[in-house]
Amino acid sequence: MSRKHVHVAMYSGGASSAYVAHHMVQTYGRENCILFFTNTLWEHEDNYRFMHEVADYLGMEITYRTDGRTPEQVFYDYRFMGNSRLAKCSEELKVRHTVIFLEELRSEHGLEPILYFGIGRHEQHRAENLKEFYAHVPLEPVETRFPLISTFREEIDAKRIIEDKWGIRLPIMYKLGFSHANCGGRCVRGGFQHYAQLYRTWPDVYREQEEMEEEFRRHFEKDVSILKRNGGPYTLREYREVMEREGFEQFLKQEDDTVPCVCTV
Repeated sequence: MSRKHVHVAMYSGGASSAYVAHHMVQTYGRENCILFFTNTLWEHEDNYRFMHEVADYLGMEITYRTDGRTPEQVFYDYRFMGNSRLAKCSEELKVRHTVIFLEELRSEHGLEPILYFGIGRHEQHRAENLKEFYAHVPLEPVETRFPLISTFREEIDAKRIIEDKWGIRLPIMYKLGFSHANCGGRCVRGGFQHYAQLYRTWPDVYREQEEMEEEFRRHFEKDVSILKRNGGPYTLREYREVMEREGFEQFLKQEDDTVPCVCTV
């Protein structure tokens, strides 16, 4: 027996995912759609405000999944510090729970999910990676769609539309200059530019991340770090000391040679 399609927006608290969720709901109707959010417990409180205002605008509820652990707890469980190249937190707290949810839709509700991502043309490689992942990792392949790439001919200014047409204020992290709104600025895949921005904006949060890193290094007696330089560890303490000595402004312009996190919004 064939399953009824259900359209699932990977709802992550960012402008692009909000716009794609709107497109999905307008196209297929609220009754055939789900807003799905996996919570790392590190999100900035204004992200939740934004997600709920958008959900109210769409006339939808948000379906939550929470592992119960923070990224830091995942690092300790696996004895591995997430870094700009590999982040177990994304895999455990987001991807794993998404796959479980998809199997629940099939086995418990008789529904066939189609996933929608707010990924644009400039991140075509991420779209291809996600297509490949969801084609092979779940028990059965899951269809993935990227409307900002495949549906709209021109680049969509989602941020302007959300604020000017929907009347919804964007997450504060965008306003403060962050390129994405993940994990309250503590994203371990953020790179040098991201952490310079974090140091400039919320030095206390930077210090929290630095202390987490230092405690992990002591606890496991490992020379590891979130950032990498010349193929080796480069701690947040070292980076902060350089920024304090040389000025953080120059690092705000430094392009990051990092791999985008699957959480990125």
